[in-house]
Amino acid sequence: MIVRLLVQPRMFAQELFLSAGVLLIGYSAFNVATRYVYQAYENRAFDQALARRPAAPRPAATLDRSLVGKIDIPRLNISAIVKEGVGERTLDVAVGHIPHTALPGQSGNVGVAAHRDTLFRNLKDVRRDDKITLTTLDGEYVYRVVSTKIVQPTDVSVLEPSPNENTLTLVTCYPFYFVGNAPKRFVVRALQVF
Repeated sequence: MIVRLLVQPRMFAQELFLSAGVLLIGYSAFNVATRYVYQAYENRAFDQALARRPAAPRPAATLDRSLVGKIDIPRLNISAIVKEGVGERTLDVAVGHIPHTALPGQSGNVGVAAHRDTLFRNLKDVRRDDKITLTTLDGEYVYRVVSTKIVQPTDVSVLEPSPNENTLTLVTCYPFYFVGNAPKRFVVRALQVF
């Protein structure tokens, strides 16, 4: 009788942990699938929009304000749609353009951010002179990486406008393999070359 009472709580605990594990795996798989489907759909729509774009720039009133463009870092196998904003809903599925920084094609510092454990996972291997292409419906902008640094989350000086040069700043959390909310930010700075 005592053995039977001891076995039941153990079986209950096993079933509880198994169920929790299955739910967590399902939740993670759902997030990965959502991001994958979103990126595939948006990439196809963006490519179609690029093919249809007129020779002259479109009036500002006809632009989709939430779509910024597409970022590609070929050596790191990073390719993702860039949307406006850095809220959780945006960063769950896309790279986010940091508000109040320049837009691609404008003079100044273009700031973008993404999660270190999703779209910017491979940014950990970035090197000086890596090529970054930012494509918008108005044109293609090519940058070369000039530096990386690690800063505190409160250090927003990396996003300050860059007078007399067009720059791109990529921001993600650091360290890359930290579990939970990472305490620092990894910043990549690139200069526009085309």
